[in-house]
Amino acid sequence: MEAGNRTTDFIILGLTDRRQLQTVLFFVFLLIYTITVMGNLGIIVVIMVNSSLHKPMYFFLANLSFVDLGYSTSVVPKMMMSLATQTKSIYFISCALQFYFFASFLISEFYILVIMAFDRYMAICYPLHYTIKMSPRFCVLLVVLSHTYGFSDAMTQTILTFRLSYCGSRKIEGFFCSDPSLLKISCSDLRIKQTMLLMSVVFNLSLTLFCILVSYIFIISAILRMSSAEARHKTFSTCSSHLMSVLLFYGTLCFMYLRPNSENSMNQDKVVAVFYSVIIPMLNPMIYSLRNQEVKDALKKVFRRKNHS
Repeated sequence: MEAGNRTTDFIILGLTDRRQLQTVLFFVFLLIYTITVMGNLGIIVVIMVNSSLHKPMYFFLANLSFVDLGYSTSVVPKMMMSLATQTKSIYFISCALQFYFFASFLISEFYILVIMAFDRYMAICYPLHYTIKMSPRFCVLLVVLSHTYGFSDAMTQTILTFRLSYCGSRKIEGFFCSDPSLLKISCSDLRIKQTMLLMSVVFNLSLTLFCILVSYIFIISAILRMSSAEARHKTFSTCSSHLMSVLLFYGTLCFMYLRPNSENSMNQDKVVAVFYSVIIPMLNPMIYSLRNQEVKDALKKVFRRKNHS
C-alpha cells in the first residue's frame, strides 16, 4: 500500500447536506449525547457508591453502561463537530482509531449481555449456589474475558480493513468509519476481508444470541414452576430490563445484517446506525433505572444526600 494511502484524509459525508437540518441535528444529538453520558456515568457512580448494589447483577450493569458510553463516545462527538463546523474530513489514523474503538465496545456488548443472562440464570435456577458460584473473582474474570475478546476481534477487523487500498473517491457514506462504508470505496480484493467480517458477524451474533435464548429457556421454565403468582412476577421483573436491552440491541443488528439489499439500503443503514450507536446507549440507563426498584432506591438515596449536604 502506498504511503500516501495511509495519511490522506477520508471525507465523511454525514447524514445530510442541508445546512438548516444540520443545525437541528447538532442540537438533537447534543441533547441525546448529554443524556447518554449523564445516564451511563450516573449508573456507574450509583453502583459504586451504594453498597446495597455491590452484587454481580449490578457489577455487570455498570460494565454495560461502560461499553455503551464507549461506543457512543467513539462516534457522536466527531459527528457533532462535523455538523457544527462543516468539517467532513478525517485523518486516516483517526478513522482507524474510531473504527477500532467502536468495534471493540460493540463486540464487548454482545458478551456483557450474555454474562448478564447467565447471571440471571444462576440467580433464578440455582439460588442456593448463586453466591458461591458468582464470586467477585469469577465476575471480574467474565468481564475481562469479554473485553479481551472484543478488543482482539476488533483489532483483527481493523488491521484487515485499513490494510486495504483506497483509491479514487475517498468519500465515506454515513457518519462514521464503518466496515460497510469503507469496503464500498476500496479498490483492493475484498474476498479475505469480507470472509473474515462475515465469520465475525455470524459467530458473534449467533453464539451470543443462542446463549441468551438457552439461558432464558431455563429461566422461564424455572419461573413457571413457581407456585406463587407474586413470586413469578417478582422473579421475572429482575429479567425484564435485560430482556428489553437484548431485544433493542439484537433486533437492530439483525435488521441491519439480515435484511435484503434494496435501493434505499444506504439510507436505511444510516437510520439503523444512528439507532444502535446513538439511541440505544441513551435508552439502556433509562430502562434499568426506571424498571429496577433497587436502582431507583439507590438513586433516591443519592439525591437525598445531595439535598442534605
